[in-house]
Amino acid sequence: MRSALFRSLAALLAVGGAALLPVAAVAAPSPSPGATPVNRAGTSFLTATPISAGQPVRVDASIGDHLYWAFSAKAGQVHELTATVTFPKGRSGASTWTVDVFDGLRRRQACTAGAQTPTVDAKASTVTLGCTLREVRAWAEPWSADPLPGTYVIRLSVIDLPEPDLGAPVDVDLLVGTVADRGTSADDGELAAPLVPNTKAGTVLNAVPVADPEADDDSDPLTDWLPDLGSRWVWTGVGGVLAAVAGVVGFAMTRRPRRR
Repeated sequence: MRSALFRSLAALLAVGGAALLPVAAVAAPSPSPGATPVNRAGTSFLTATPISAGQPVRVDASIGDHLYWAFSAKAGQVHELTATVTFPKGRSGASTWTVDVFDGLRRRQACTAGAQTPTVDAKASTVTLGCTLREVRAWAEPWSADPLPGTYVIRLSVIDLPEPDLGAPVDVDLLVGTVADRGTSADDGELAAPLVPNTKAGTVLNAVPVADPEADDDSDPLTDWLPDLGSRWVWTGVGGVLAAVAGVVGFAMTRRPRRR
């Protein structure tokens, strides 16, 4: 009886382990063959360096810098990114790093897996960050924060460190990979256009604009001093006149006649 129970438990554990193995084993992104490495990074959303999935990134930076990269995402894709920060020199204390991903509307997207905000002690020479995004949807409700097709921005920064370590040199390696392309069969709709941040700034006027001389020809000098009919001064004056007339009429109706 006891041996049969042990055999049943062993069979259940084997089946459960086989079922969980494909879910837990998630391959890390790998560089695409022949991809051109990127050796720079932006310092803001507007200057984010464009990269593509499978394109390796390696830059020299300083502790305290905010590094930005941008990549394009299509519906049905699941993106995974890994970043490694190498410290050439020793540090005076522990530090906490973070990697954030924003969509085309600059909404911060949640990570379903990966060490998004790890803390590394002073003796460690590297720190590895990771983030697996949710599947990009073809459409979503306006009130939701679901990931939609468009340009996504990655921001790598340090959020807690000793002040003496600020500005120390570091080497940053970044790689974005596409985990799967599951299609858009689960969505009943389609986004009209990808979400892309508006980077077209307005024009700057260096000179004072000159009034059009033709616009002054329609003005009448005899009536220019009069206020507009829809202004509050006209209605205030009309209200005052009506109040005065009403006061005179009321006084005339209520006063007593004089006796002679």
